[in-house]
Amino acid sequence: MNGLGERAMFAEIAENLSSATVSFSVRVQPRASKDEIVGVMEGALKIRLQAPAVENRANEALVEFLAHLLKTPKSAVRILGGERSRTKRIEIRGVTKQQVLGLLAHDA
Repeated sequence: MNGLGERAMFAEIAENLSSATVSFSVRVQPRASKDEIVGVMEGALKIRLQAPAVENRANEALVEFLAHLLKTPKSAVRILGGERSRTKRIEIRGVTKQQVLGLLAHDA
Protein backbone atom coordinates (compact mmCIF):
# COMPACT_ATOMS: atom_id res chain seq x y z
CA MET A 1 0.00 0.00 0.00
CA ASN A 2 1.26 3.50 -0.69
CA GLY A 3 2.39 5.78 2.12
CA LEU A 4 -0.59 8.14 1.88
CA GLY A 5 -3.14 5.35 2.30
CA GLU A 6 -1.30 3.96 5.29
CA ARG A 7 -0.93 7.40 6.86
CA ALA A 8 -4.67 7.95 6.55
CA MET A 9 -5.36 4.65 8.35
CA PHE A 10 -2.79 5.54 11.02
CA ALA A 11 -4.84 8.45 12.31
CA GLU A 12 -4.86 7.53 15.99
CA ILE A 13 -1.88 9.67 16.89
CA ALA A 14 -2.59 12.05 19.76
CA GLU A 15 -0.25 15.01 20.08
CA ASN A 16 -0.27 16.84 23.42
CA LEU A 17 1.52 20.12 22.90
CA SER A 18 1.41 21.16 26.56
CA SER A 19 3.32 18.07 27.70
CA ALA A 20 5.29 17.73 24.42
CA THR A 21 4.22 14.10 24.00
CA VAL A 22 2.80 12.00 21.20
CA SER A 23 0.83 8.82 21.88
CA PHE A 24 -0.25 6.11 19.47
CA SER A 25 -0.99 2.40 19.21
CA VAL A 26 1.41 -0.27 18.02
CA ARG A 27 0.81 -3.91 17.14
CA VAL A 28 3.85 -6.04 17.98
CA GLN A 29 4.86 -9.31 16.34
CA PRO A 30 7.57 -10.92 18.49
CA ARG A 31 10.17 -13.46 17.31
CA ALA A 32 10.50 -11.94 13.84
CA SER A 33 13.58 -12.32 11.65
CA LYS A 34 14.50 -8.65 12.18
CA ASP A 35 13.29 -5.48 13.90
CA GLU A 36 11.21 -3.51 11.42
CA ILE A 37 8.10 -1.42 10.85
CA VAL A 38 5.83 -3.17 8.38
CA GLY A 39 2.92 -0.75 8.03
CA VAL A 40 -0.42 -0.20 9.70
CA MET A 41 -2.83 -2.80 11.05
CA GLU A 42 -6.23 -1.82 12.46
CA GLY A 43 -5.12 1.76 13.12
CA ALA A 44 -1.91 0.72 14.88
CA LEU A 45 1.69 0.88 13.68
CA LYS A 46 2.72 -2.74 13.06
CA ILE A 47 6.22 -3.54 14.29
CA ARG A 48 8.10 -6.83 14.04
CA LEU A 49 10.68 -7.48 16.76
CA GLN A 50 13.30 -10.19 17.07
CA ALA A 51 12.82 -10.39 20.84
CA PRO A 52 10.51 -13.08 22.23
CA ALA A 53 7.44 -12.15 24.26
CA VAL A 54 8.90 -13.52 27.51
CA GLU A 55 10.22 -11.77 30.62
CA ASN A 56 9.31 -8.34 29.21
CA ARG A 57 11.97 -8.68 26.48
CA ALA A 58 9.68 -7.68 23.59
CA ASN A 59 8.55 -4.56 25.49
CA GLU A 60 12.16 -3.57 26.18
CA ALA A 61 13.07 -4.18 22.54
CA LEU A 62 10.09 -2.08 21.41
CA VAL A 63 11.16 0.86 23.58
CA GLU A 64 14.76 0.60 22.34
CA PHE A 65 13.69 0.29 18.69
CA LEU A 66 11.36 3.32 18.79
CA ALA A 67 13.92 5.41 20.71
CA HIS A 68 16.57 4.52 18.13
CA LEU A 69 14.34 5.33 15.13
CA LEU A 70 13.17 8.64 16.60
CA LYS A 71 16.66 9.54 17.90
CA THR A 72 15.35 10.10 21.42
CA PRO A 73 16.45 8.63 24.78
CA LYS A 74 14.85 5.36 25.88
CA SER A 75 13.59 7.21 28.96
CA ALA A 76 11.36 9.32 26.66
CA VAL A 77 9.45 6.23 25.44
CA ARG A 78 6.76 4.76 27.70
CA ILE A 79 4.28 1.93 27.29
CA LEU A 80 1.01 3.37 28.61
CA GLY A 81 -1.01 0.20 28.30
CA GLY A 82 -1.06 -3.30 26.88
CA GLU A 83 2.21 -4.52 28.39
CA ARG A 84 0.99 -8.12 28.11
CA SER A 85 -0.88 -7.65 24.83
CA ARG A 86 0.27 -7.52 21.21
CA THR A 87 -1.50 -4.17 20.87
CA LYS A 88 0.08 -1.49 23.04
CA ARG A 89 -0.41 2.23 23.63
CA ILE A 90 2.88 4.14 23.42
CA GLU A 91 3.76 7.64 24.60
CA ILE A 92 6.93 9.39 23.45
CA ARG A 93 8.14 12.67 24.93
CA GLY A 94 9.92 15.26 22.80
CA VAL A 95 8.84 14.15 19.32
CA THR A 96 6.16 15.43 16.94
CA LYS A 97 3.27 13.74 15.19
CA GLN A 98 5.13 14.30 11.89
CA GLN A 99 8.17 12.40 13.18
CA VAL A 100 5.96 9.45 14.12
CA LEU A 101 4.26 9.53 10.70
CA GLY A 102 7.75 9.55 9.20
CA LEU A 103 8.33 6.09 10.70
CA LEU A 104 6.04 4.66 8.01
CA ALA A 105 8.41 5.85 5.31
CA HIS A 106 11.48 4.64 7.24
CA ASP A 107 11.30 0.89 6.66
CA ALA A 108 8.36 0.44 4.32
